[in-house]
Amino acid sequence: MLLIPAIDIKAGRCVRLRQGDMARETVFDDEPAAAAERWVNQGAKHLHIVDLDGAAAGRPVNAGLIREIAEQFPGIRLQVGGGIRNEETVQAYLDAGVKFVIIGTQAVNEPHFVSDLCAEFAGHIIVGLDAREGRIATDGWSKLSGHDVIDMAQHLEGDGVVSIIYTDIERDGMLLGVNVEATARLAEAVRVPVIASGGIRDLDDIRRLGESADAGIYGAITGRAIYEGSLDFREGDALAQSYAATVL
Repeated sequence: MLLIPAIDIKAGRCVRLRQGDMARETVFDDEPAAAAERWVNQGAKHLHIVDLDGAAAGRPVNAGLIREIAEQFPGIRLQVGGGIRNEETVQAYLDAGVKFVIIGTQAVNEPHFVSDLCAEFAGHIIVGLDAREGRIATDGWSKLSGHDVIDMAQHLEGDGVVSIIYTDIERDGMLLGVNVEATARLAEAVRVPVIASGGIRDLDDIRRLGESADAGIYGAITGRAIYEGSLDFREGDALAQSYAATVL
């Protein structure tokens, strides 16, 4: 299992939100590339980058900063989301050196979009399912849909996505502990690897996720915990890697 640092970009800075609320931000670094360097220097092999402004606008806003990170760290596997709503944006990110692109809102609003992307960009498409009480949220988490997480995940698996990121919105950025039960339920319901996100607080959360890694939990995304210090990234990554996981 892998521990994956999160770099959320808003107004050109590295921030963390609470429960996806754009008005409840904490700035952790004025330069996202500096945040990336910090985690790479501590051993990160993957980085999870989200263009928060892009997610709200429905188009890339901080793509230039993301390209800089890709150019600076060509050996790091970047997964990027936020405002990716067409094939041209996917191609541009892949051309810049991004390994995976993350589709969120569009996967719900236009189901055929994901299947088309998986056909054209096989092995590069991840879908982020952000949920509250088992229902998927869209448009930067501002709207709650009627779609069930597991039903949608099984449909996306058939489309050919390489992985699914599951975020529990109510726990995201709150340091309340990861929702292991819901993540494991989802992982057991599909064959593609699932990445946990939202609420990771400390080593105990990594341990609890690791004990369910055999269900298909590939990794965990962490943000506020490593920025504020309740989780030491090196220790958390070493513990995560002690558990088996499917390799992307």
